Amino acid sequence: MKKIMAGNFEELNCWKECYNLKVYLKENVLIKLPKNEKFELYSQILRAARSSTANIAEGWGSYHYKENINFLRYSRGSVSEILDHSVEAKDCDYINLETLKEIRLQVEKCIQLINGYIRYLSNKNDEK
Repeated sequence: MKKIMAGNFEELNCWKECYNLKVYLKENVLIKLPKNEKFELYSQILRAARSSTANIAEGWGSYHYKENINFLRYSRGSVSEILDHSVEAKDCDYINLETLKEIRLQVEKCIQLINGYIRYLSNKNDEK
């Protein structure tokens, strides 16, 4: 199958937006968490953020539409997990409401872009 996609996963808008979310979390959330959350919430947020971009990259590298879509679904799940952990961080007063609102906006954008890429790949798969 000939690949009709970006030349590199880093060119994908969904990967770029998930990467931006990961950076935002590192700079605005993880540094605010108390030391007693180092192996709990901190670890969960960091793993989900890393997973969001890693799954997009892994799917892109699979060269198969259906497999790529499955990895995108995992990425979308990780992005949703980030929001859940961020709500928990807000509930514990580790982050403020404005930070949570920004995370919500970024999460929504990530999910929209991932869903768009899933639609694109599904259409390409149907064309085969």
